[in-house]
Amino acid sequence: MASRSRLAPVLRRVGARSLSKPVTVINPAAYAARHISSTTPRRFRDSSARAAKFTTESYPELKRDNRFAQLTKEHVDYFKGILGKESAVIDGVTTETAGDEIEPFNLDWMRKFQGHCKLVLKPGSTEDVSKILKYCNENSLAVVPQGGNTGLVGGSVPVFDEIVVNTSRMNQIRFFDEDSGILVADCGVVLEVADQYLAEKGYIFPLDLGAKGSCQIGGNVSTNAGGLRLLRYGSLHGTVLGIEAVLPDGTIVDDLSKLRKNNTGYDLKQLFIGAEGTLGMITAVSIQCPKRSKAINVAFLAVESYDQLLQAFREAKSQLGEILSAFEMMDSQSQDIFHRVKENKRPLEGDHPFYCLIETSGSDSEHDNAKLERFLEDIMSKEIVTDGVVAQDETQLRALWSQREGITETLGHWGGVYKYDLSIPLKSMYQLVEDVRKRLEEMGLKGEGDDYPVVDVVGYGHMGDANLHLNIAVRGYNKKVEEALEPFVYEWVSKENGSISAEHGLGLTKKKYIGYSRNDGIIEWMKKIKKLFDPNGIMNPYKYI
Repeated sequence: MASRSRLAPVLRRVGARSLSKPVTVINPAAYAARHISSTTPRRFRDSSARAAKFTTESYPELKRDNRFAQLTKEHVDYFKGILGKESAVIDGVTTETAGDEIEPFNLDWMRKFQGHCKLVLKPGSTEDVSKILKYCNENSLAVVPQGGNTGLVGGSVPVFDEIVVNTSRMNQIRFFDEDSGILVADCGVVLEVADQYLAEKGYIFPLDLGAKGSCQIGGNVSTNAGGLRLLRYGSLHGTVLGIEAVLPDGTIVDDLSKLRKNNTGYDLKQLFIGAEGTLGMITAVSIQCPKRSKAINVAFLAVESYDQLLQAFREAKSQLGEILSAFEMMDSQSQDIFHRVKENKRPLEGDHPFYCLIETSGSDSEHDNAKLERFLEDIMSKEIVTDGVVAQDETQLRALWSQREGITETLGHWGGVYKYDLSIPLKSMYQLVEDVRKRLEEMGLKGEGDDYPVVDVVGYGHMGDANLHLNIAVRGYNKKVEEALEPFVYEWVSKENGSISAEHGLGLTKKKYIGYSRNDGIIEWMKKIKKLFDPNGIMNPYKYI
């Protein structure tokens, strides 16, 4: 335990009494369920509050591909024949009463994208998926693979009348090796369920998201989700050992390797990680899971400038080293909105320009506590940090994490939010937020009251990965705002040699802007790969490239 008497003199010098509380080791089993927002699936707002526009209205330049057939009763009867259960087929083709049942599959959770799907299929096995895709390929029926539907770029919902193939029934954990930590699971296993299963065995899933109570691991891998643990455990390109996938022609690709080393030929699984269902459907994943840390600490700190935030990050990497598992940044605007919507008590007194959440996780509580104590004393004595608090128990830990994870959903409180998920060199990362805020103010789009479409511009994200979430909270989706933001944001990022998508993918939103991050030669090769795997173009059309 950190010594209060050793910390107190430093804290008195800088006037930050909150940090005089002792550092407390968090129970790792309770830590498995820390996310307040994630344990409840994301739900749609009351449609009476704000009706979602059809994607075809928002993107009138999109035209239905005339290669694709119209759904008929014959098609529906075939799918009912292979899936058996009535609940596995939601039929809006031959009956009009299925509209309400289909709506959640047609609509993204932000109510920004809405398709015209009339048929939802819920396969229960890889063999079911194989039969579905083979039939669709032979009959020119377009398909949208869908997991938990928690994406942010419109990649998991249809545009026109594509068939939604939802993986929620494919939810079994197939294998776990307690010696190696290798997990094999169906694509439809919810991320939080997988993590809780591993917690019971002393392991942890190497991916963590605010939507973990809803998102599914097949969708996570298909979008190459990043999340909160990437700083410590790396990306899915490194932790995924193998996949099982079904190609558009129904071929089952069985590459569920349980080996960390397998240097025999092309590593085909990498093509499916981040392909967003455009090459085929991932049906199972083999993934390397690390041991769950026995000692967890979380500190929530306030700093007065972005330069000091950078300095705090450098010191954290240097002084905390191998136990540093998260370094999340938030600006004052994101915290203001969070507390305005939630109406809860702030963890720190007063307002500060920036905040950071630092998590450490390790195997030796005495060692970790000593390291964290020295780090906190040092950054306080150097006046890098002006205030802060350390979690004393599981309740406080969850509350501190909610300050970061709760931002996403509160931003949509007024009617909508434009989200940009960007990789930008750290030194210039926050400058984009300031430039966008200034631009919208000068254009008369941001202000108090309903006359202004923009409520505020906020920045938060994964400092450890140089991943900024630039969010613009709006009172409704507005063409003038969109024209002010795009391509301005992407041009800005391109000039800084950043990426227009750090972890959310391309989907529909960013398809036409891929050229800001990839050159023509690379894009051409992507199209060739798509053509090779999916010559009829049935997999998740109108998106990606």
